[in-house]
Amino acid sequence: MTSFDSQRSSGDTWDLASSVGATATMVAAARAVASEQHNPIIEDEFAAPLVRAVGLDFFTRLVNGQVPEVTTDESRARDLQLMADSIAVRTRFFDEFFLDAARAGVRQSVILAAGLDARGYRLPWPRGTVVYEVDQPKVIEFKNSAMSALGATPSAHRKAVSIDLRDDWPAALRRSGFEPTRATAWSAEGLLMYLPPDAQDRLFDNITALSGPGSRLATEFHPDSDVPMSQRARAFNERWANLGCDIDLSGLFYDGERSNVIDYLTGKGWQVSTRPRRELYTGYGRVFPDGDELAQLRNIVTITAIRD
Repeated sequence: MTSFDSQRSSGDTWDLASSVGATATMVAAARAVASEQHNPIIEDEFAAPLVRAVGLDFFTRLVNGQVPEVTTDESRARDLQLMADSIAVRTRFFDEFFLDAARAGVRQSVILAAGLDARGYRLPWPRGTVVYEVDQPKVIEFKNSAMSALGATPSAHRKAVSIDLRDDWPAALRRSGFEPTRATAWSAEGLLMYLPPDAQDRLFDNITALSGPGSRLATEFHPDSDVPMSQRARAFNERWANLGCDIDLSGLFYDGERSNVIDYLTGKGWQVSTRPRRELYTGYGRVFPDGDELAQLRNIVTITAIRD
């Protein structure tokens, strides 16, 4: 199995075919599969072409329907369904978060660790909305080039901000025109596990400092802190390995005791509401797996917070 450097460091970098960046390609591949399912709960027309542009063999073959084992082997077919449903449910939650914020009048949004997220192109943003996408320079460069090659036109005023979230990204955001006194919709999707525990706290400190009245934040939290991040990562990786994926991403999560996101944001003055992942599955017409297939997802809660 291909393995990237699993020893994370404060200065490590990546593109969309390596390290943390490859997980963005993995998620995009799952979005592509979910978009092609019968009665899909998401539609991401850009996911498959972006995965092809990255060029990682397994994910390219997966979105092209060229992994025959997935359709001939019952356990692998089930694994793919489980992974696609998981990402589709998460995607739908964040899609609805941004659209709800827009309906409430929020016209400034920030997608942190944007990766291959195509919301700046596929969501029906109201006129005058500015969408900031923040990610590593190599990721932003690739995505800008790939979307241009596809002839894609943003559906909002999209501004890409090339910077590592462990650096001074608030300053970079402001240099790009971000207005910290305005109401802002923030997403931290599939991000926290790739940050050291102290960096998670700094992320929310910075978001709070940059959020005007009426700002909103969406993220997820694993309250079962007894299960290390690395153990969750291994379970996640094993599911993909059973599908035939030869890329080992299981060493990319940071362990260590983390702040309870709900308590931390509440302490910062946010009004926090939560929903169990199981409830989202039901609401979106999907069946939550009750067995051991995705046990690492069982206690996940989605978080929506509003700043008065």
